[in-house]
Amino acid sequence: MTHPLLDLAPLSAAHFASIEDRVARLLSTEQDVLITQGEALLPLEGAIRGAAGPGTTALNVITGPYGQTFGDWLRDCGATVYDLAVPFHTAVTAAQIQEAFAEHPEIGFVSLVHAEAATGNTNPVAEIGEVVRAHGALFYLDAVASIGAEPVLPDAWGVDLCVIGAQKAMGGPAGVSAVSVSSRAWARMAANPHAPRRSYLSLLDWKERWIDGGRRALLHAPAQLEMLALEACVVRIEEEGLDTVMSRHAAAAAATREGVRALGTGFEPYVYEASAAAPVATTLRTPEGVDASGLVARALAADPSLPLAAGGGTLAKEMIRVNHYGPAATLDAVQSSLSALRTALAEA
Repeated sequence: MTHPLLDLAPLSAAHFASIEDRVARLLSTEQDVLITQGEALLPLEGAIRGAAGPGTTALNVITGPYGQTFGDWLRDCGATVYDLAVPFHTAVTAAQIQEAFAEHPEIGFVSLVHAEAATGNTNPVAEIGEVVRAHGALFYLDAVASIGAEPVLPDAWGVDLCVIGAQKAMGGPAGVSAVSVSSRAWARMAANPHAPRRSYLSLLDWKERWIDGGRRALLHAPAQLEMLALEACVVRIEEEGLDTVMSRHAAAAAATREGVRALGTGFEPYVYEASAAAPVATTLRTPEGVDASGLVARALAADPSLPLAAGGGTLAKEMIRVNHYGPAATLDAVQSSLSALRTALAEA
């Protein structure tokens, strides 16, 4: 039996490198860009374990569940960690970062999530980057949810480790991801005796055997289908125009916030201020006494294609996510989602 996805020619090193170059252009970065063969948790963890160790003092910003995970990894590396947690319905500010530096001047590593799709907030990375750069700390950013929905500019913002994934606003595959790495970050990893080596988590192995070798020989057979899907995804963004893609997401987010107020059924945006709301997805607070997970289940039973999900963990009872990202970043998707929620609420 033959199939279009079978019997493909092996992906060459030159082709692999060309896809990395495309991703670098998407990020407007001159830093090294590595495409990692796994979901974004791979480079997220690999970057922390490579750059942090027992001598590291880190400021870990928590604006959602991923920030909590990063703090756990940092502590597991032996780092001293100061958590800066803010309510999930808001965003952290540059002033709060500055206050943390004043209280703990020894901080040399900052971890931050750009946009939390799980909670629907986004953080002002440009302003935070100025403060982090002035302090001299290494800046680690999770931009998995934000890339494609809003600007992500590692060089302009002073981000040393910027991790992205393709499965949200980019509308691409989940099984491949990327990280941009500054020269400062590479130096920090090289000086860290606890950085993973000869490991799937090792970014240094890729630098020494791939980047320093002129990107001529791959370390192992790449995930070919995911790589080709990533390439097609980036090409599609190039053809549509990144600004146009981001505008679609911003319009969908604005329409969701305005539309839910127009419903007059008790729903309200979970993130209070529009300036702190992420374009990638909008979270909604359900009316008092209405179970969010049950409401979403009812809406999806009527139309399984809707980009709706209940919040995770303890938020499952009170939060609904309208995941208007990628192909669903359209006004039609927003209107269908809100109409379905209104109908489900009436039936409930």
